[in-house]
Amino acid sequence: MLCGLRTPKILRPKEYTEVPDGGWGWVVAVAFFLVEVFTYGTIKSFGIFLQDLMEEFRESNSRVSWIVSICVFVMTFNGPLSSMLTKRFGFQLVVMFGGLLVSLGTITTSFTSSINQMYLTYGLIVGFGYCLTFLPTVTILSHYFLRRRSLVIAISSTGEALSMFALAPGLSSLKGFFGWRHTMLVIGILQGTIIFCGAVLRPISIKPQRTQETDTDRSSLKNAEDQSTHGNADEVQYDKINGYIEDRTLLEKEESTELPLGTNEEAEARNNNGEKQVIKDDDKCTLLDFSILKECSFIFYSLFGLFATLGFFGPQLYIIELSVSRGVERDRATYMLSIMAVAEILGRFLIGWVLTHKQVRERKLLVLLVCVIFMAVDLLGFTLVTEFYGLAVCCSVYGFFMGTLSCTHIPMLAEEDVVGLERMSAAAGVYVFIQSFAGLAGPPLGGVLVDITQNYGSAFYSCAAGMAVSAVFLGFVRPAKRGLLCGSRTRQLHEDTQNEVREDFKVNADVNEASSHEDLERC
Repeated sequence: MLCGLRTPKILRPKEYTEVPDGGWGWVVAVAFFLVEVFTYGTIKSFGIFLQDLMEEFRESNSRVSWIVSICVFVMTFNGPLSSMLTKRFGFQLVVMFGGLLVSLGTITTSFTSSINQMYLTYGLIVGFGYCLTFLPTVTILSHYFLRRRSLVIAISSTGEALSMFALAPGLSSLKGFFGWRHTMLVIGILQGTIIFCGAVLRPISIKPQRTQETDTDRSSLKNAEDQSTHGNADEVQYDKINGYIEDRTLLEKEESTELPLGTNEEAEARNNNGEKQVIKDDDKCTLLDFSILKECSFIFYSLFGLFATLGFFGPQLYIIELSVSRGVERDRATYMLSIMAVAEILGRFLIGWVLTHKQVRERKLLVLLVCVIFMAVDLLGFTLVTEFYGLAVCCSVYGFFMGTLSCTHIPMLAEEDVVGLERMSAAAGVYVFIQSFAGLAGPPLGGVLVDITQNYGSAFYSCAAGMAVSAVFLGFVRPAKRGLLCGSRTRQLHEDTQNEVREDFKVNADVNEASSHEDLERC
């Protein structure tokens, strides 16, 4: 049901008895690959139009770079809205509508006559379309995989890098023959593929096998009744509650059995919170959870994303002009994006393979921290090199570590060291919302530095500084999750959660006591 409306059959969930780690998830992975090609891939290839737009509209670097900044800002700022719309109307409808906006916005951009018009068509319309396509797709893909999640997301997210590798030189050649307007028109038509990708994003429904579980439930209830005659009232209530939990939706059962849990209180809290969320989904259809900001670990992780975003888009936007200013021919300078793309693909594959190893699963944040530090050092290196091969080395190192970060920083929210899978959807929306402010400021900040110094290398200083600061906040995430930072606040949050759990368990036991006795009589 969608807020009281009957869901069409084609939009109904794909049912499994457990997280499939495959199945229809492979179709979703291909869809995510294509979405990556026509969202982040096209954003990072926008630098091929930088000089043409400056010359045709007679604008400065900073003015033109605002196009990308507004686009990234709108895409990330509306992350919470994307999460809410996805949970209300489903993954398919939201992504299909977003694909329509992306295609129409890019096609309209090819007919604009000023930079201000491009702020509207590409910055606002296309940016909002990106918001409605990328975040829901990566979220649903995370639900289809558990053990292979890191590897599958790493592989399918190579669409972004392959877009830079293949499309950037191809679009540059096309621009040379037909001009930037016709090239933009072609991109808009190709982006219509996102609409078809959205159609295959069937939500997943986890339902257990009823026969075996029914016998187990009845026997556990019978044992509970026997124990009650000896005065073990607390245990009886606990077993009855467990019997009730077995009747919940399968997704909650998967979370309680597959996800690593801490204490019993934490497990009970998560189960009850999951049930409360289901009731909220059905009755109110208001699904955005800003309570995630109460967790110190999430706050530090969001600050990491905020400052790291300063280094995500500037290099791709300015690397061509930086290479030309260092004496590289423009045709050869275009291949810097291809070098970044190839290295990024290798980084994605390697990080996906590394994170699947059992020895590394408990140290994922540490691996991510090492990648961030190396990336900050490399961004500083861009300001020092002066010839083609030095730039090529910096591009390859940057691309490699960019690949490791870009395919892990959002899925990392599903890890217990951050927020956990059960709260990933709400957390992802808030996380990219916080990122949006750096996405808005990053490229224009680099453009201002270029305009002041007349040196494209200056744009990389802000990128390196932001990445270095992000490493500091990332290092605080795990200590905060363990209560070593914000300790009193974290303890108070756990106490409040446990109090809610006890009240909910008492209500649930009273409501289901009659039905439990009926099952015992049938046995």
